[in-house]
Amino acid sequence: MHTPSSTATSTATGAVPGRTSPAGPLERTAGAAEAPGTGPAGVPRRPLPERSTAWLNDPEDPFWERPAPTPAQRRNDVLGTAAFLAVALFSAVLMHSYAGVPETEEPWLMYVGVSALILPLAVRRRYPVGVLLASSVLFFAFYYISIAAAFLLAYQVAYFAALYAAVAWARDRSAMLTALSAVIGCMALWLVVELTITQAYAEIVQAQEPVDGPLPQVLAVQLHAGLVNVVYFGGAVLAGRASWRSALQRHRLAGQAERIREQSAEIARRAVVDERMRIARELHDVVAHHVSVIGIQAGAARKVLDRDPAAAAAALRTVEEASRTAVGEMRQLLGVLRAEDEHGDAPTGRGPDPGLADIAALAHRHAENGLAVDVRTVEAAPGDLGRVPAGLGLSVFRCAQESLSNVIRHSTATTASLVLRTGHGPDGPWIELEVLDGGSPRSGTEGTGFGLQGLRERVRLHGGEAEIGPRSGRPGWRVRVRCPLPADGPPDGAAAPAPVGGSGA
Repeated sequence: MHTPSSTATSTATGAVPGRTSPAGPLERTAGAAEAPGTGPAGVPRRPLPERSTAWLNDPEDPFWERPAPTPAQRRNDVLGTAAFLAVALFSAVLMHSYAGVPETEEPWLMYVGVSALILPLAVRRRYPVGVLLASSVLFFAFYYISIAAAFLLAYQVAYFAALYAAVAWARDRSAMLTALSAVIGCMALWLVVELTITQAYAEIVQAQEPVDGPLPQVLAVQLHAGLVNVVYFGGAVLAGRASWRSALQRHRLAGQAERIREQSAEIARRAVVDERMRIARELHDVVAHHVSVIGIQAGAARKVLDRDPAAAAAALRTVEEASRTAVGEMRQLLGVLRAEDEHGDAPTGRGPDPGLADIAALAHRHAENGLAVDVRTVEAAPGDLGRVPAGLGLSVFRCAQESLSNVIRHSTATTASLVLRTGHGPDGPWIELEVLDGGSPRSGTEGTGFGLQGLRERVRLHGGEAEIGPRSGRPGWRVRVRCPLPADGPPDGAAAPAPVGGSGA
């Protein structure tokens, strides 16, 4: 059985008072004056409570409070204590059966002593400092009340667990350090008294047969008792500190992970916003075209209104149709800008926006990069592609551009097919773009997904739907977008797209 150790006291308290951080370059300056409240060379000292607990906690965050145990942990404490108590009582029965108890001691005291030291462990994580103090008092008391209980291994393990839990779970670190210092100090004083004043160990040695060893028997017993106590108390304190710092590290990692998730969400949100801003600029150009047509046709109608009423009426019809189209696309523009304001000037010197007529050229450009693209069109009625508004044609082109670029970047495919379809459904006419490839994913080319987010935003802007993902039952990737078409054709004066077709091979 171990007893308290003065060496343990030095482990727990000797290095605490007045300890500061390692001296930096300024602190090592010879002959530097030390002002009140500062270290050498005027370096501010940390507050005494912080300095006194830094070694046991964490120098960067010495007053961090570990979260209280969860209901599941409290329940596990109770169940674990019950199981430990059952094993301890059974071991007490075995010891009583083969070794007996001292004649001056009632056998039931052994069972009471080991139970009294184990039962507080049921709340060791809820009240760690209180359990430490209560266990220390019980440990002292039953050492004299029941020596048989003190010799049980479960008795020693229970007190070790109380020490460990106090260091690992105490939320008030200053109170824990005070209690721990008091307990270890009392244990050390007790051990000194046992080894010197009362000569208890000397009496035990004298009752035994002399042993011819390298050290005197009394000195060997004293050194062994001191070593055991240093390991016992020091091990409990170090294990508890490691548990507390591990919890702090998990807390920091959880905070970092949360910040990373927030930053990723913000990056994704900004990517969507940037894509919407680009869409808004493109739609602005489309709307500006219709407004120009309105101005030209209105001026022509004003000039010929008296001389040629029929020509003026035709010009006014063009104005009416162009204004309707412009209002529709302006509503889409306002929908894009409903939550964000764009900062900075729009880029200058831009050329005409691409449309369906430029898809064949897009396929040829990809063919130069090693991807042969077979472009086909399927119209439900001749001229359906000519009814595609300029804004929608631009979005379809951007979807095709993004899809083909993804094939080159992320797939092993060397060929792809691009099909433009039109048709009629219960909700009216529609246009559909489908891009297929038969390759496998290229290793090490995982993207951010922002391009696909922008593609979906474009389709959603026009009230359409997008299906993006691996092909079913065969290798490769499939992108299919479908958007509704206006029931009427484009207004007079709006250029219809040139036929799309051919191959980029």
